Amino acid sequence: METKAGGPGAFAGFDLSRTPSPCFVVDEAAVRRNLAILKDVRDRSGARVLLALKAFSMWALAGVVAEYLDGTCASGLWEARLAREHYHGELTSYSPAYRREDLPEILRLSDAVIFNSPDQIARFADLIAQARAAGEVFDIGLRLNPECSQGEVAKYDPCQAGSRLGFPVSQLRPEHLAGVDGLHIHALCEQDFEPLRRIWQSLEPRLAGLTSGLKWLNLGGGHHITRADYQREDLIALLADIGRRHGLKVLIEPGEAIALDAGILVGEVLDVFDNGGPVAITDISATCHMPDVIEAPYRPALLGEVDDGVTVRIGGPSCLAGDIIGDYRFAAPPAPGTRIAFLDQAHYSMVKTNTFNGVPLPAIALWNSATDALRLVRWFDYADFRDRLS
Repeated sequence: METKAGGPGAFAGFDLSRTPSPCFVVDEAAVRRNLAILKDVRDRSGARVLLALKAFSMWALAGVVAEYLDGTCASGLWEARLAREHYHGELTSYSPAYRREDLPEILRLSDAVIFNSPDQIARFADLIAQARAAGEVFDIGLRLNPECSQGEVAKYDPCQAGSRLGFPVSQLRPEHLAGVDGLHIHALCEQDFEPLRRIWQSLEPRLAGLTSGLKWLNLGGGHHITRADYQREDLIALLADIGRRHGLKVLIEPGEAIALDAGILVGEVLDVFDNGGPVAITDISATCHMPDVIEAPYRPALLGEVDDGVTVRIGGPSCLAGDIIGDYRFAAPPAPGTRIAFLDQAHYSMVKTNTFNGVPLPAIALWNSATDALRLVRWFDYADFRDRLS
């Protein structure tokens, strides 16, 4: 996959020595810029816009998110708890499968609970009835697999062959929608408008005659709405058209779009040696801090990389042989102690960090490029590693 980073923006002038290392630095002004774009889409399309916590759950900015969006969507019980503890507005929850012991609390916390198959809805009918008898108010949704693959990489494509995400639309029957208030379709990953248009053109005829009893349609996430080249006017027109022609409330759940180009991961070169070329070891680990670098795979953009210079292989401090971030060009090989930063690391990287090999977690800092105010939000220590173990 290719990085979708749009450039350093205000981080081009950020002093990397101002934070501990390693450290995620999130620019509140950049987040606000993205949120303002999403609010404009919401206001002009009539759609509801929810933050996907799975991509960006920095709850220090929960109050900021509430100024622009309608709420959040969660992927399970713990994200649902986080949403109710720190965020505002409506909450939609979806998981490929729920544990029976978790579902009563999820039903209590959520405004809508989306199931992955009609069988799950039927299997938990008793818990749904008990929750409603106790006074809880929530909608029930069903996730559909539109069976229209638009993904660039199979492992990130919800419509891949044999996908576990969503009930195949080819199997959908009217009886499956008994007691269902809305449909959820999430089939994108870091994509612009055209794949969404193709999915809807494929799906809409297959839903003919099935939407009359529904209240809403949730088009999920994966929309890179805040990217400079995204066709926002086309999206606004489509969302408004679906709502108008089908009489449905339309929702979208962007995640990356909230934090796109809004954060960096600062690190420090620990050692440099030659092995057929310069190799630099840093306190940033692909394995522990940016796992998508290995899983996608992709090459994150480096702040200040030169067009012509010495190629240096950058890797992390873990014992995994594949803990390699990539090959980058420097004017000269960096010396130990040199600070570096990778761009566009606020979304997904922050929520996927781990402490494999005892590698420390990056600190988290909140910066405002408009005021230059900098605040260290969280600094992890040995106890955070120790207490995850037994």
